[in-house]
Amino acid sequence: MDGKGRFLDNIFVERLWRSLKYECVYLHAWETGSEAKAGVGKWIEFYNRKRPHSALGGRPPAVVYWQRNDINQPDQQVQRVA
Repeated sequence: MDGKGRFLDNIFVERLWRSLKYECVYLHAWETGSEAKAGVGKWIEFYNRKRPHSALGGRPPAVVYWQRNDINQPDQQVQRVA
């Protein structure tokens, strides 16, 4: 079984939520929902683009994703969003 409902699928989501809570949410006392949304958005941007991940050799997920994409599809034109 390798699709929806696989028991390992939830582990990665739970780790992400735990990191988000302990590294961002519990450290700030936002007063409005819009402040919280902006703060969480900044943290997710940091998590994906700057935070080193030990499972990825100390590289952020975005770097690994784009390197893998460039290697697997060198002839295909890729639209990148800055």
